[in-house]
Amino acid sequence: MNTQHSLLIRALNNEHTSRPPVWMMRQAGRYLPEYMELRKKYEFLDRCYTPEIATEITLQPLRRFDFDAGIIFSDILLPLHKMGADLHFRPGIGPQIDNPVRSPSDIAALKEIDPHRDLGPVLEAISLTVSKSDVPILGFAGAPFTLACYLIEGGGSRDWIETKRLMFRHPESFKELLNKLADAVGKHLNAQIEAGAAAVQLFDTWAGALGSDDFLEFALPAAKRALSYVTQAPTLYFTRDSGPFLPYLNSVGSTAIALDWRLDIERARATIGDKPVQGNLDPIALQAPEELLRAKVRNILQKAGSKGYIFNLGHGCVPSTPIEGVATVIDEIRSWGARTQP
Repeated sequence: MNTQHSLLIRALNNEHTSRPPVWMMRQAGRYLPEYMELRKKYEFLDRCYTPEIATEITLQPLRRFDFDAGIIFSDILLPLHKMGADLHFRPGIGPQIDNPVRSPSDIAALKEIDPHRDLGPVLEAISLTVSKSDVPILGFAGAPFTLACYLIEGGGSRDWIETKRLMFRHPESFKELLNKLADAVGKHLNAQIEAGAAAVQLFDTWAGALGSDDFLEFALPAAKRALSYVTQAPTLYFTRDSGPFLPYLNSVGSTAIALDWRLDIERARATIGDKPVQGNLDPIALQAPEELLRAKVRNILQKAGSKGYIFNLGHGCVPSTPIEGVATVIDEIRSWGARTQP
């Protein structure tokens, strides 16, 4: 399909739209019964590395809901896997890396990757999905700092102690790591565009764990370096807990800023300026009573305005997300468009 006139791309071009385009982070996944059936048959990495399966999972929510975009089924940690991380996804635990990076010598040992050689199945999945989809398909990757968090901790964490210890004790080596990751991620993002993705989103989920000075010194320059590889398509940058960083986010170089649910979208837009934004319904609000959910959606729509705006969640759908909640949001957005047109 020609995506240039789609609502998504028009919003990313900072145009006024008749209604906001809508998609949801993690819209393909564990809240869908059809996904759970596939999950019984295939391990997680097999789902990611088998183009036909990744395509099917990406298309599942597009068949069920009237979304304006899809996002390829993949995982932000796949580049780490190909750089030498012993990555496993364990049921009930999540991602684990059995050989975490803890020293400058560990950083030096990381492999350089070629996205076409090492992540070819992801690119094949994008091309296959685009050929079967009536809406634009987004690609994505994890931002360097967020990937460093997983690589150093060996999994998820509340405080990211090992990450910050390495950052503070060996700042130059830590920057070397971020630059390695930025180059890997940037090449991967650009390859996804070449494969047919209409836009790409960079997820810096854990950058909010940093203070403002450290964000400016470490996370932001690395994210900017990664995004600089993409020159032929729009980009989005997302981080949780981004309130303290809002005045600085314009300098990351993305086309649009994706906001988490903690931010008032009207105030955020005033701070960011004339730039497209995406967000920012609390994902758990999808479990609210219907009238409350509709009211929350309308409140965001009213504050966000009609120019350069994409409706999304402030983070991803959780496994307990009710299908009815997703359908209600889409219905309210489409009804809003019908009501507000002259």
